[in-house]
Parts: sequence; structure tokens; C-alpha cells
Amino acid sequence: MQKPIEQDTPVNADSAASGSPYDVALLFAVMFLVGIGLVMVYSASSALALKKFGTDYYFIKKQVLFSVAGFMILLACRHIPYPMYRLLTYPMLLVAIIALLAVELTGFGLSAGGAARWLRLGSFTFQPSEFVRLALVVFLAYSLSRKTDAIREFSIGFVPHVLVLSLLSVPILLQPDFGSVVILAVITWVMMFVAGVRIKYLLVSVACLIPVGYACAIHAPYRLRRLMSFIDPWKYSTDEGYQIVHSLMAFGSGGVWGKGIGNGYQKLFYLPEPHTDFIFSVIGEEVGLLGICIIMALYLLIIFKGISIARNARDLFGSFMAIGLTTAIGLQVCVNMGVALGLLPTKGLTLPFLSYGGTSLLMNMASVGILMNIGAAKAR
Repeated sequence: MQKPIEQDTPVNADSAASGSPYDVALLFAVMFLVGIGLVMVYSASSALALKKFGTDYYFIKKQVLFSVAGFMILLACRHIPYPMYRLLTYPMLLVAIIALLAVELTGFGLSAGGAARWLRLGSFTFQPSEFVRLALVVFLAYSLSRKTDAIREFSIGFVPHVLVLSLLSVPILLQPDFGSVVILAVITWVMMFVAGVRIKYLLVSVACLIPVGYACAIHAPYRLRRLMSFIDPWKYSTDEGYQIVHSLMAFGSGGVWGKGIGNGYQKLFYLPEPHTDFIFSVIGEEVGLLGICIIMALYLLIIFKGISIARNARDLFGSFMAIGLTTAIGLQVCVNMGVALGLLPTKGLTLPFLSYGGTSLLMNMASVGILMNIGAAKAR
């Protein structure tokens, strides 16, 4: 029987003991990934940018700006005391809901690839579902930490959190973005499990969602085609399996050492979205298995540090928020890599810190800053 984390758990004092205001290992892993990302975004996007915009620097210039802004956000979140997010819980939820509704109900919604998932404000675009993940984690951490005495009651520990998840999921499904809803559901499930919600409620919820997910898949023709191509991508290599086939070809041609940065072939108008959803495939082709192992080691370090911070946080709110943020980053990594390697059906999701994309990078950098603040908090 799982139990909630005890409130008197000792604090993680790694950064304090080292005399640094930052978790050096965590910061190194993140910044190293961002640096690799800048190199690979340019390599993956230069030909595409030259063809579409007349300059091979179009995407990399924007990604550099995103990276600088992300680093500033990381620093700001590192120095904002994490207990302040308790006060921001419901304002963040409200902003998240308004942003999601604005995509559907206002003229600011932006469509791409058959889905309306972005808001355009002048030259700035923003993907609300990325902010929704952060808002949901903060809400769950706040709510679960306040209900520890009654967390095992169905009406207190389970129902309110599922209702908020549903409230956020409905507008995302209308975009449509079924994959993001699945990720939000897994984050909610993990945080409720860690908090001590009865396991039978969690298992029953999974059993109830399986037929719902099945119905969503078979009643949306494009999702059904994706599932069929996932089972046998080579059979559908000219349509729905095209992305996976060329992704696997990229990994196969990269071998152990890779072809060298800039020498990849699949990014040259064969692999769709090589600088965003399939940047991991470009990395596999150009730096090979060795480069992939280094990147995976850096992600494992981030996840390990996140779990350590969650275990040693000074209170339940910090513990739950750290486990939620770590789960969100870990899920994005697993889903993106799984899709690129043909282990999961195709889902448009960026690879944290590496893929091109401002909203994703900014939200993930903010998450790391919050994790650092939780880890550096001193016991009272």
C-alpha cells in the first residue's frame, strides 16, 4: 500500500553544501542539451529554411533568442521562492483555460498540419498546451498537499483532480491533440499515486479510459491510419508510415559514430519536421549511437536529479511539484524518442531542450528553474 511522502522529509542540500546557489549537475545537463540543440537545429533546418525563407539562418536565429530567453526564465524561476506558486495556483489555471478557449473561439488561433494548437499575437506564437502542463502540475501539487489527511477518500483525493484534468482536456481534444491529453492524464495519475490516492481508484480509472481511448482512435480516420502504420510502417511507407520509415533509415545509416554533423541525408526534404518532432532522428544519423547515448545519459541525469529533489524537498507541496515537473519532462523525452524509433505511434511532440520551438523550451527551462529552487530551499 503506497503512502504519501512524509512532511518532515529532510531537504536536499547539494547546492548549499557545494557553496553554489545552483544545482551544478542539473544546470550542466540542461545547458549542454540546449547547446547541442542549437547545433542540431541549425544542421536540421538550414536546407529547409533556405528553401522557404531564402536564408539558412531563419530557424537558428529564432532558436538562439528562445534559448537566451529560456535561460533568463530559468534564472528567474530559480530565485522565486516556490511556495509563492501556491498563491498562483488558480490564476495559472484560469490563464490556461482562457488560452485554450482563445485558440478555438477567437481569431488569434493558428492552425498547422490540420490542428489548431497555437495562439498568434503579432509575430509571436504560443502553444497553450505547453503552459497547461505547468499549470496542472502546480494545481495538483497544491491540492494534493492540502488533502493529505483525507487523500484516500474518493470524493477528496480522486474526484476533484480528475475533474480539473477533464476541464483542461476537453478544449485540447477539440484542437485536436489526443496525445497531449494522454500526457496530462499520466502526469495526474503519477502525482495522485505518489500522494497516496487509493490504488483501486487509479486502476479503475485506467480500465475506464482504455475503451475511451480505443473509441477516439477508431472514430478518427487519421488516428486509425497512424496505428496501422505503427504496426507495419513499411507497408504504408508512402503515406502514414513515411515519417517512421525515414526516421528509421536515419538511425540505421548513422551507425555507431554517425555521418558527422551537417552530413545527414534524411533532413534534406525526406524527413518531415527534422528540426522539431524528428530532431532525434537527425541526431542519430549525424552523431550515431555514441551521441545518442550521451544525450540519453544527460536526460537520465535530469530525471535522477528531479527525483532526488522530490524525495528531499522540505514540504509536500515542493515534493509533489518536483515529481510532477520531472514526470512531465521525462514523458516528453520518452514519447519523442519512442516515436522516432518506431516504438510508439506518431505524435507531434518536441524533444525537451533540443527541438526547435519557443513555448516548449521556455516552459521546460522554467520547470528546471523551479526544480532548482525546490532543491535549494533550506529547512526551517
